[in-house]
Amino acid sequence: MLQEEKKRYSEDDLKEFEVLISQKLEATRSELNYIKEALSKRNDSGTDNTSGNSKLLEDGADTSERENLSQLAARLQKFTNQLELALVRIKNGTYGICIDSGKLIPKERLRAVPHTQQTIEAKLKRA
Repeated sequence: MLQEEKKRYSEDDLKEFEVLISQKLEATRSELNYIKEALSKRNDSGTDNTSGNSKLLEDGADTSERENLSQLAARLQKFTNQLELALVRIKNGTYGICIDSGKLIPKERLRAVPHTQQTIEAKLKRA
């Protein structure tokens, strides 16, 4: 007798993923807040009186670092949004179901990429 393929995860499974996602969300928000604070401090003008050439180099390095921090903040914000949407999918019972194939996404993949909405096969087909 063939075992029927599961169509969705159990409440216990969903609770496990909810805890995992909540932990990642808390860590990501914390990192994002740290970066935002670092960016706002960098936007404050310094009052040091360094010579012209070294000040110009510092300004260039500051601009580059500020751009890097801004890009990182944007990626973290996107990740935060994806994690929040994953929590919504847990609440409405669609978490862990591939949006392309309708199959269950393996637990190993969800543990590694908890915000994913695709099986690896579906993701590779899209690429």
